[in-house]
Amino acid sequence: MALLRKINRILLVLLVLMVCLLLHSTLLRASTRPKLSDHWKSLGGARVPAVRGSEVDNVIPIIICASEERIGASMATINSIYSNTDASVFFYIVTLRDAVKMTRQYIMRTKLKGIKYKILEFNPMVLKGKVKPDSSRPDLLHPLNFVRFYLPLLDINHKRVIYLDDDVIVQGDIKDLFNIKLKPGHAAAFSTDCDLPSTHEMVRSIGMQTTYMGFLDYRKKEVKDLGINPRECSFNPGVFVADISEWKKQKITKQLERWMEVNFRENIYSSAMAGGVATPPMLIVFYDKYTTLDPLWHVRHLGWSPDARYSESYLQEAHLLHWNGPFKPWNYPAVHIDLWERWFIPDPSKRFAIVRPESDT
Repeated sequence: MALLRKINRILLVLLVLMVCLLLHSTLLRASTRPKLSDHWKSLGGARVPAVRGSEVDNVIPIIICASEERIGASMATINSIYSNTDASVFFYIVTLRDAVKMTRQYIMRTKLKGIKYKILEFNPMVLKGKVKPDSSRPDLLHPLNFVRFYLPLLDINHKRVIYLDDDVIVQGDIKDLFNIKLKPGHAAAFSTDCDLPSTHEMVRSIGMQTTYMGFLDYRKKEVKDLGINPRECSFNPGVFVADISEWKKQKITKQLERWMEVNFRENIYSSAMAGGVATPPMLIVFYDKYTTLDPLWHVRHLGWSPDARYSESYLQEAHLLHWNGPFKPWNYPAVHIDLWERWFIPDPSKRFAIVRPESDT
C-alpha cells in the first residue's frame, strides 16, 4: 500500500507539471501572436518629440511615404509643403526598414532639418495573401503603395490627416486643404476624375480612363453585384483628407482588405486595366461615400505622357500638382519638370539623382 501511495503521489506531481507546462505554452503563444499594431514601428523624429495632448489639435498631420528608390521625390513634396505655409505641420514619413537611416540623414543634412516629423517603419507582411505580383509596372506593387489603407494603425493620435503620394508638389497653403469640410458620414475627401474641362482635355489627349469601367472588370460577377454604373466617375486616391474616427467607425481598412483578398482569388480588377492594384479597392469602398475636393487641390495626370501639357496659366492657379503615371519629373522624359525641380533638394548621400538629357547637364 505504501508503494502504491508513493506511485500515486509521483503521478500527481507529473500531472501538475504537465498542466503548468501547457498553461505556460498557451500564455507564451498569446503574448507573441502578431497584432495589427505590430505592422508599424515608430522610430521617432530627430530631436522632435511625438505630438501629444493639446498639440494634436494645433498641427496639420501629413502622411507621406518614402521609398529608398524615390526618396528625393518625397523630400521635394515635403519641401514644397513646408515652404508654402506658416501653419504648424507634422510629417509622418512611412518607409521600409532599408530606407530608415537614409530618410533620417536626408532630413538632418539638408534644409529640412527644421521640420517636425516622425519616421514610421511599415512591415510588408501585412499584405501577405492580398497582392499578386502581376503588374506591368512593378513600382505600383511596392508595399508602401498600400500604406493609405492602414491609416488608423499608424502610431499617431489625430482626428484628421492628409495623405499625399510622393509624386506631388504643393503650391498652395496646405492648411486650406486640411480645413475642407467633410460631409456627415464621409471618411475621406478625394478629387473626382470628372471635375474640370481642362482636365477632360488632357485626359482625352492621352487616352486615360476616368470611370469605374477603366478600373474594374465588369465581366466578373463580384463586380456586377456591386451595382455600380460603369460610367460612374472614378477618383484618384493619391491625395486625400481622411477623418480617422469615421474611418474606424466604418471599418474602412477591413473593407479594403476584403476587396484585396477577393481580387487575389478572383482577379476582379487587373493591373493592365487599372494601372495598379491600390486604386480599385478604394473606388469600391468609397463609392458614393466621399466628399469632393476643390479640383485645384489635385491637378493630376502630369505623368501620363511626355508630351501632353497643361497651359501655364492653369498650372499657376493650381494648388497641388500630381505627376501620376509612368513619366515622373525626376526622370526623363517628363513634362513641367521646372515646377518640380524648384522644390527638389539634392540627396546628401548622392544615392538619389534626377535624370536629365546630357545637353542639359
